[in-house]
Amino acid sequence: MDTSIFPAGTVVTDADLLAPRLKDFRNKYEGAAQALLLPRSTEEVAAIVRAAARTGVPVVPQGGNTSYCGGATPDASGDAILIGFDRMVSIREVDAANRSITVEAGVILQTAQEAAASHGLLLPLSLGAQGSCRIGGNIGTNAGGLNVLRYGMTRQLVLGLEVVLADGQIVDTLSPLRKDNSGLRIEDLFIGTEGTLGVVTAVSLSLSPMPVRGATVMLALRDLADAPDLLGRMRAVTGDGVSAFEYVSRASLDLVAALWGRPSHPLTEAFDHAILMEVATSAPSFEIELAVEELLVELMETGIVTNGVIAASEAQRAELWRARETIPEAEVHCGGSLKHDLAVRVSAVPQLVASVVELIEAANLPILPSIYGHIGDGNVHLNLVGRPNAPADILDRAETEVSPQIYDLTRAMGGTYTAEYGIGQAKLDLNLTYGNPGKRYISRIVKRGLDPNDMLNPGKLIDQE
Repeated sequence: MDTSIFPAGTVVTDADLLAPRLKDFRNKYEGAAQALLLPRSTEEVAAIVRAAARTGVPVVPQGGNTSYCGGATPDASGDAILIGFDRMVSIREVDAANRSITVEAGVILQTAQEAAASHGLLLPLSLGAQGSCRIGGNIGTNAGGLNVLRYGMTRQLVLGLEVVLADGQIVDTLSPLRKDNSGLRIEDLFIGTEGTLGVVTAVSLSLSPMPVRGATVMLALRDLADAPDLLGRMRAVTGDGVSAFEYVSRASLDLVAALWGRPSHPLTEAFDHAILMEVATSAPSFEIELAVEELLVELMETGIVTNGVIAASEAQRAELWRARETIPEAEVHCGGSLKHDLAVRVSAVPQLVASVVELIEAANLPILPSIYGHIGDGNVHLNLVGRPNAPADILDRAETEVSPQIYDLTRAMGGTYTAEYGIGQAKLDLNLTYGNPGKRYISRIVKRGLDPNDMLNPGKLIDQE
C-alpha cells in the first residue's frame, strides 16, 4: 500500500506498535491490518477515509479496544487499515449553563467525567472500563453501564455528533440542542452501529446535576422474586433517586473471594442473592440516607431482606463496588467464562434467572452459573464457568449444549440476546437466529445507502444476506 496517500505523520506500520491493536479485549479474535492511522483532527480523518475509499481499502475505527464482541478488531485478510483516536483528545467545550460537554472521539471516558465534575456537573455514563475506553467507542456501542436505570444508555445522553461518512464527507450536528425538529434525528444512525455507517470524531453529551448526598447499600434478599418490588419501593422513597441497582449472585461473589483470598462482601448471614444499589440526590436538604434506612428496617422486619450493610465511608463504598466490578477478572482466574449478555423486562428477571439455573442443573455438566448484572434495567450477565477439574473443553460443550437453550428461553420471554455488548463479529450468527428480521432488513438498506461498498468496519454488526 502506498502510505503517501494519507496525511503526513499519521501512518504507523511498525509491527510492535500494531500488534496490540490486532487482538480484541478478550484475546478471542486476532486480525491483521496494513497500517494504523492516527489522525489529529476531523479533517485528517476525512482525508484518510477519502483516500481509503479511492483505493478500496476497508477502514476499521478503534477506540480503547475494550469491545467484548470483537467489534473493533480487523479480519485476518490484512486488507484493512485501523483508525485510532489517541491524538484526538480535546475537550472542546463544557457549557455549564447548558449542562453539556463536547469532546473528541479519543477522549477517555474518565477524563470526560472529570472535566464535567470540574464544573460541578455529572457525566452519568459509568463503566468498569471507564479508565481506558474512549468516547467514540462508547458511541459506537451505545454503552450502558451502571447508571442506565436513572440516566439511560449512551443514546439518551447524545445531543449531537460529528461524523465522517464512507465517502469522506463530514457531517456536523454538534450543536448541543435539546429541541430540534428540523428533520430526521440522524445521530441515531451512528449510535450503537459500531462504526459501520460512519466514523464518529466528536460528540456533544448531556450532563446532569452532581449528586451531593447519597448512600451505597448491599443487602441479601430472601428471594430474587422480591427484587422488582424492592426496586419500586426504593424508587418511591428516594424520589426516583436510585441510580444503580445491581444483582450479584453468591456464586459470583465466591469467585471474587477465591481470587482475593479473603471475603468479598460484608454480609454476615448465608444468602444466594445480593443487591448492590446506589441512591443519590442533588438536593442538599433531602435526607435520602434516612429514607433508605427506614425502608431497610421495614424490609428486614418483614423478612424480604435478611441482611444488609450501608457503606459507612467512601472506602467501604469503593470496596463494595470493587467486588462487583472484579467479577469478570475472577471468572478469568478460574479458567474463563461463557458469557450471555441478556435482557428481559425488569419484572421477568427473577423468572429468567431461576429458569436458567434449572437448565444448567438439567444439563448435568461440570459448570457453575456466575450471574450478575444491571437488573434494574433488565440486563443480566448470565455467565458459565467450569467447576474445578472440569475438562478443558467444558465451555465449548456448554456453548453447544446449553447456550442455545438459554437464548431460546430469553427470546420466548420477549428478551434479547445482546443487551449492551453489541454484535461485533462475535454475535453475527446469533443475530441471524435471534435478531429481529425487520431490524436486520432495514439495517441492510441503511448500510447500502451510506456505505454501498461495505468499506466501514466490514464483517461487523450487519449481515449482508
